Amino acid sequence: MSSTAIEIQSKRGVWGGGNEPLKASYGKLMMWFFLLSDIFTFTAFLITYGAIRVSYPAYGGEAADFVSSNEYWPIPEMIFDAVPLVHGGHFPLVFVGLMTFILILSSVTMVLAVEAGHRNDKKDVVKWMLWTLLGGITFLSCQAWEWTHFIHGTDEGAMLTYVNSLGNVVSETVYGANLIVNEYGPAPFAQLFFFITGFHGFHVTIGVFLLFLAFYQAAVGVYENRGHYEMIEKIGLYWHFVDLVWVFVFTFFYLI
Repeated sequence: MSSTAIEIQSKRGVWGGGNEPLKASYGKLMMWFFLLSDIFTFTAFLITYGAIRVSYPAYGGEAADFVSSNEYWPIPEMIFDAVPLVHGGHFPLVFVGLMTFILILSSVTMVLAVEAGHRNDKKDVVKWMLWTLLGGITFLSCQAWEWTHFIHGTDEGAMLTYVNSLGNVVSETVYGANLIVNEYGPAPFAQLFFFITGFHGFHVTIGVFLLFLAFYQAAVGVYENRGHYEMIEKIGLYWHFVDLVWVFVFTFFYLI
């Protein structure tokens, strides 16, 4: 190679082509770019939630005396206090805490699957991908139950005054929640709940599909034949992102 060619190549550096910047493949870089754009999207949603949240006063009394009203923001632990198969019980944030634990645990099994891929251990990759897939399906099932309970509401409901879809001011007992009115508090509370948790659930659904695809391909030896398990690592990046986003959603929506 001539000295001129060497000089040109040195000027190009890492980004001059024919190299992997930061030792990351094209696929990994594209996944990072996608996740970065999604970070901006979720950040905008959570900032919107925060702005609307602070525009409403907080309930001034004791949590045990909380009564739903359009005038103030509801107390999350008094709203999300139900668990499956226990009718009328009061278990503040227990079920959503269990959902969070399941999702975080699935992130741990994803780490183990990626580590097994680095060792080219097909058996362990398949095992840990299966556990991760089951964790994702369980989380989605729990979220479906939570949405169902949130929409149907309690047996007692709440007496609220609101503007209906025809523009009339009405006072009536409201059961459950929709995009116009809900028994828990101001309309934006349910609107934000459906939009933010639904958008995250959509991402989890995509993740479960990708997990199943990767599990199947690992089981039939596609990655073993390729000689690497990089696809597991790329899907792992996405799955860890979904888990991390849920931590922020959980903090903003259920704890604050």
